[in-house]
Amino acid sequence: MERVSEVIKQEVSKIVSYKLQDPRVNLVTVTKVSLSPDLKMAKVYVVIHGEESAQEKTLNVLKHAKGYVQSEMAPCLKMRSTPSLSFYLDDTEKKSSHILQLIEKAVSEDN
Repeated sequence: MERVSEVIKQEVSKIVSYKLQDPRVNLVTVTKVSLSPDLKMAKVYVVIHGEESAQEKTLNVLKHAKGYVQSEMAPCLKMRSTPSLSFYLDDTEKKSSHILQLIEKAVSEDN
């Protein structure tokens, strides 16, 4: 299952970067793909660089283009059925930087 997730991650990344001809989609990085046990659903986590409003717009564009991305990805997967994609913002980077700030603040207050 990890191999399938990795292939989906690579293919979605290629399609979003090179084949999706929408000027609203730029600076998108696919960070993780989580597959359902039956391989019918795939959650695609992305990092979108820029302001929060631009992130929401880009995420909406990706959600609307999921059919195109799935159809472009299908020949590369060589599976009986292509997983249905759903896109989500990956906020682990934001959370980790917040935790790091809290740690630094606690250390500076200790001294």
